[in-house]
Amino acid sequence: MILATFIQAIAQILSMVINIYIWVIIISALISWVNPDPSNPIVQILRRLTEPAYAFVRRYIPTVIGGIDLSPIIIILALQFLDLFLVRVLFNLARSLA
Repeated sequence: MILATFIQAIAQILSMVINIYIWVIIISALISWVNPDPSNPIVQILRRLTEPAYAFVRRYIPTVIGGIDLSPIIIILALQFLDLFLVRVLFNLARSLA
């Protein structure tokens, strides 16, 4: 029972972290359209949080099509898959242990 509750809590926290990061990517993509001031602290934080993920995707997949960078969309889709698949697997595991 304790292990099931622990796994359920981990799944819930993982889902929240994934959703927060999805919103960070969305905000970063929207801000990039207006050419923000690079010295702005919020812009710097958003870039530090998103550029490593963008670089990882760009290393394996050509993401610029017609001048539009699709790496945020690819990352959001991958995170949604993780949220739907991994979190549900953890919830089902917790349910089977209860």
